[in-house]
Amino acid sequence: MRWLGGGLCVVLGLLAAPMASAQDAAQWLTRVTTAARTLNYTGIVVLRQGARLETFRLAHLEDGGQEWEKLLSLDGPAREIVRTASDVRLYLPDAKIVSIEPRTIRNVFPSLSAEQIRNLSQYYEFRSMPGERVAGHMADVVVFEPKDGLRYGHKFWSDSGTGLLLKARLVNEKGDAVEEFAFTDVTINARIDRDMVKPSWASVPGDWQVKQGGAGDVTLKDTGWFAARIPPGFAKIMEGFRKLPGRPNPIAHIVYSDGLVAISVFVEPFTVMQTQVGLTQTGGLAQFTTRSDAYLVRVMGEAPPATVRQIAQSVTRK
Repeated sequence: MRWLGGGLCVVLGLLAAPMASAQDAAQWLTRVTTAARTLNYTGIVVLRQGARLETFRLAHLEDGGQEWEKLLSLDGPAREIVRTASDVRLYLPDAKIVSIEPRTIRNVFPSLSAEQIRNLSQYYEFRSMPGERVAGHMADVVVFEPKDGLRYGHKFWSDSGTGLLLKARLVNEKGDAVEEFAFTDVTINARIDRDMVKPSWASVPGDWQVKQGGAGDVTLKDTGWFAARIPPGFAKIMEGFRKLPGRPNPIAHIVYSDGLVAISVFVEPFTVMQTQVGLTQTGGLAQFTTRSDAYLVRVMGEAPPATVRQIAQSVTRK
């Protein structure tokens, strides 16, 4: 779930418990990831990105090893997001549009290798904090405090009984929250039937526009590009050519991750229609676009703007 945007320079005034081990961090991440995937739950979620605030009703069903999930917006323009085992569908009834994209990986936490676990302990300090209540549930509180200024910190609240993530906060080097999601009400191990996670429309209305996304169409191979100044601890986890909507040809796509967050690098031939370069930011998600000779380089991820800019300006031919 991308809206679980996953950071914390320890907030002033909080008294941290003794530092935990890398193995403790791995066990906590595994428990939270498993809970998000295997539990049935429903509730109200609030997402804050900078000054932007959104509220959703969420229902998640696991049945026979398959997952279904439905997010319904409760404010602003009407939106409905339905995830199945095969695809993700975004319904925009006011605009009469449905966007369909393949479902690739969950975006709660990636699976961590032994090397990534070691990296987490090398570039983050993992700490347990005193427990707190979130949405009426007692929660364990942990922080991943970065040891450098190249990444955000993370603070997480997970249900003490089940491990379900109840709240997550991304924090910059000043201690300010740049993005946060939180359940304000949640029922864990809820009775959920298939109808609760189905779209409100049994079939796409005839007067709607259907947009088929290509986010999952990727050919894994050497692109001929790399980022020369990727922050320490980030490792390449994917490289290939991806077909994106509106692009006549596949574009180079490289993904780097430090185990908590991922940063994407896109490279494509520059056209006269692509004139907007520079930095944009929404909550914790920063994007920096620049030109490299006859190519357009776009880097995006949940990292400080300076980090995204550094990576983009270092992308070069191998």
